[in-house]
Amino acid sequence: MNAKQREELLKTLKTRFEKNLNRHEGIAWENVQAKLKANPEKLWSLNEMERTGGEPDIVGHDKKTGEYIFYDCAAESPKGRRSVCYDREGLESRKEHKPKNSAIDMAAAMGIELLTEEQYHELQQLGEFDTKTSSWLKTPVEIRQLGGALFADRRYDHVFVYHNGAPSYYAVRGFRGSLRV
Repeated sequence: MNAKQREELLKTLKTRFEKNLNRHEGIAWENVQAKLKANPEKLWSLNEMERTGGEPDIVGHDKKTGEYIFYDCAAESPKGRRSVCYDREGLESRKEHKPKNSAIDMAAAMGIELLTEEQYHELQQLGEFDTKTSSWLKTPVEIRQLGGALFADRRYDHVFVYHNGAPSYYAVRGFRGSLRV
């Protein structure tokens, strides 16, 4: 990222931060900005989250490590990350109509992690997300070894966590990520 791109991203993140203070009470933007400027690789990952439609925002601060925690806070699963199966193994097992990528591979390339089930529930406490879409979740190894993967959404004012075969993909299913800075 060049200097102009970094400044534009910081401006976007600051505007979102100020617009959604309920997501990060007690956190000062100046501290976040200093941390971001000191970690350009994390700023790059946030730019990838933004570029693919994730609308990243701060949702917490780890007092032990001093890290700020960002989640994708777009109302629906990020548009630039939909129509993907869960992981590389699921992608390669498809005989036909393969999607272009998998959620796990895309997240790794972006330098982020898929939200866990617990993190997804935390996100849903901050607003109503995925009311028309769904998002793959980081799946426990035991479930993945049996061929499954988890995804979640919000319907009927309730958060649902479901399972599907890892090779499946849908136009309205993407993934949400987290990043620690």
